[in-house]
Amino acid sequence: MTNPAEELACVEVVITADDADWLANFSRSLVEDRLVACGHNIAPIRAIYRWEGAVHDDTQARVGLHTRATLVPQIVARADRDHPDVVPCVIALPISSGHPDYLNWIYAETTRPPSD
Repeated sequence: MTNPAEELACVEVVITADDADWLANFSRSLVEDRLVACGHNIAPIRAIYRWEGAVHDDTQARVGLHTRATLVPQIVARADRDHPDVVPCVIALPISSGHPDYLNWIYAETTRPPSD
C-alpha cells in the first residue's frame, strides 16, 4: 500500500538523447500514455561525459518531464525498452514545492501506476 504523501509527490524526470526528434516523439508517447503530464524539450544542449574510457563532447537534446514520483519506474522501463543508448540518462528530481494548481494538474493528467 502506498503512503498518501508518496502518492501525491511530483518529480521532474530528465532524459537526454542524441536525436532531438526521437526525444520529442518519445516525450509525446509518454504524454499520450499518461505517464507524464508534459515534457519541456530543449535542444541543442552540449553534453560532456566520460564513456568507455574516452571523454566525449556531443550535441544532444534534453527533456524535463513532469509526473508523479510513483510513475518513475514505468518511465525508466520505457526508456530501457525504447532509448537508443545502452545506458540512457534518466534521472528523477523531486519537486519540493510549486504552484498548487500546477501540481494538481500534473496529478490529474497522469495515471495511477498498476497496483501490486
